[in-house]
Amino acid sequence: METIHQPLDFLGANIYLGSMFQAREDGTPEYVPAPIGTPINTYGWPVTPDILYWAGRFYYERYQKPIVVTENGIPIVDMLFRDGCVHDPQRCEYIDTYLAGVERALAEGIPFEGYFYWSLMDNFEWQEGYKQRFGLIYVDYPTQRRVLKDSARHYAAIIARHGLSSKRPQSFIPEKP
Repeated sequence: METIHQPLDFLGANIYLGSMFQAREDGTPEYVPAPIGTPINTYGWPVTPDILYWAGRFYYERYQKPIVVTENGIPIVDMLFRDGCVHDPQRCEYIDTYLAGVERALAEGIPFEGYFYWSLMDNFEWQEGYKQRFGLIYVDYPTQRRVLKDSARHYAAIIARHGLSSKRPQSFIPEKP
């Protein structure tokens, strides 16, 4: 118990989506459904980019520890195109908009110390098997061939420049390898 009873260095959290609530007149929380037309992923989860900002802010205010996003990602319909590539602009947009929340929090002094996209490769998901594709690398399950998705190159560029850039193009069309 002495060994595991050490102070924490950071708070790690898997964060994929958020829900909206408002205060009732008596102060109790009331769930607010997502507006009609809110984008959803292939799990049916709403795409809620502000969640990394709000979760980071809440966790820091509550625990006063730096934040590490240990998992964040989106399952979408991925497929190999005739050009041999996997084009996934929704995933690129997801990464940009969610990381924008991290940058907003950092600008306000909330210490984010890490972000890990889930997942490097398409994989077996406990609940759905091979149906959901979160990866930055496409896996052709019958052959085990791997193909970098456009989002892998996009995320690599974000890492190389140490974050998002206000000078990034509005639409991202990655270069072929």
